[in-house]
Amino acid sequence: MLVAAKLETKTDTVSLRCVKKGAETMSGEFSEQRVTPLFEAIIDYAKGKKISFHTPGHKHGVSIPQEFRNFVGEKIFDCDLTLLEEVDSWHDPQGVIKEAQKLAAQAYGADYAYFLVNGSSGGNHAMILTVCDPGEKIIIPRNAHRSVLAGIVLSGTIPVYVMPERDDSKNMLLNVTPEAIARTIAEHPDAKAVLVTHPTYEGIGTNLSAIAQLVHDAGMYFLVDEAHGPHLNFHPDLPITAMECGADICIQSTHKIISSLTQTSMLLARRTVDVLKLKRILGLLVTTSPSYVLLASLDLARMQMATRGRELLSVAMMLAEDARHKISAIPGLMCFGKEILSQPGAYQLDVTKLCVHVNGLGFTGYQVARRLNEKFKIQVEYSDLDKILLIVSIGNTERDIRRLLTALEAISRSAKQEKIAIEFHLRFPDEFPKVVMSPREAVFSPTKKVSLGEAVNKISAEVFSPYPPGIPLLNPGERISAEILEYLQELQQRGGRVQGQSDPELRTIKIVDAELGKDSKWSRRHVGQKKNAVFTGSK
Repeated sequence: MLVAAKLETKTDTVSLRCVKKGAETMSGEFSEQRVTPLFEAIIDYAKGKKISFHTPGHKHGVSIPQEFRNFVGEKIFDCDLTLLEEVDSWHDPQGVIKEAQKLAAQAYGADYAYFLVNGSSGGNHAMILTVCDPGEKIIIPRNAHRSVLAGIVLSGTIPVYVMPERDDSKNMLLNVTPEAIARTIAEHPDAKAVLVTHPTYEGIGTNLSAIAQLVHDAGMYFLVDEAHGPHLNFHPDLPITAMECGADICIQSTHKIISSLTQTSMLLARRTVDVLKLKRILGLLVTTSPSYVLLASLDLARMQMATRGRELLSVAMMLAEDARHKISAIPGLMCFGKEILSQPGAYQLDVTKLCVHVNGLGFTGYQVARRLNEKFKIQVEYSDLDKILLIVSIGNTERDIRRLLTALEAISRSAKQEKIAIEFHLRFPDEFPKVVMSPREAVFSPTKKVSLGEAVNKISAEVFSPYPPGIPLLNPGERISAEILEYLQELQQRGGRVQGQSDPELRTIKIVDAELGKDSKWSRRHVGQKKNAVFTGSK
């Protein structure tokens, strides 16, 4: 049973989230969350108007081209500082950054929080590198973000894929189930960690509590790519969070849903991980010159959500739900809601995500997105063959929703008049390619380029990822199937963007050179072994 806990203050009602009945909350006192130590230190430094003989070279904006200054204003350049005693050092925080990160850890229910300026991609790299050593296995969903694959390549770990559930009626993947994770753990008891995505890009959450129990009972680390969940902790009607469920580490893209600047994220951790190693890994991955503008925005975003999150999110959720119902009433459109939770792989739903299926119009998602952009000045989060994705955040207004609905109604009327029909409905591949080589070894093996026709049944040496959402259809180390190649080609022909490959035109593919790489130690040990070459967990 879930119960809502909250903290009353003089000016705010702050949600301490839905927690398992009887479980200990991680709230603490939220009154101190009103302070922004890093941002305040930056303001104080700027007010001092000190003469700069340090980086950055623009010297408080003096040498910035006037066109840039006119557009963004003057004060932003006073915030663009470097590692100074007054504003602390990210790599060895002893002052205001340390205090700001401590406040973030408290607000998010973690033991430790780290501000990141290289996005959640860097956070995913750090999570994997911290808990897994080269050659160790990590269990991940096959629809994990490409940054997870990058972390696997960097760490030299061996991926064991779990297939997420799928909804064939919507031609989309859902999430992994506890049952699929349990089967995979039983088949790979020597795995070091399990990583899941929660929620997915479309807002579909899994049963984190059940999975956390399974993972920890097996003596493995539990990692969560929670990039699309930085807001979840601040409203009881949103999906439960990784930290609440006992994850050892998670990453959140603070910039994606709440109000920090693009490129900023937070890495949250518990004492169950080697924190000293985590800090060393982060030190290797993060720039030695982090942007204080970006860091300050994290400090402010944390304060805003901790003190006003429930209020702001309630408005955003109300707008999203209103839009969901009205969109589904437009001929040719369907925006699923909580009814999807009746399916395996869909345990919770972030209602701020509007996944609008447009097949009924006779258009692709790419066409609808283009019309929204060009005719109505509305930009969607992403589009694919079947749908568009809209994110409703605390920055959206009722006026935004009205304009969106008006535009979609106009497109629906236009579709009816044009009487266009999709000639070929491209179905998501039934199976992903089989793993036959470590991704790291495939990336660093001798390679050669071949035509698409020659590539079938060969081993890919590169990644092919529709972007967004950034979920690879083909990874290094996987055997190339004709089905995947046809899907990638059709996707690109219909307006999709495929990234990661060396040939943007998709006429050639870089494959592992079998002759030069046949004596590979990893290949001799693992190629063809069933437990590493198949997916587990889907139908």
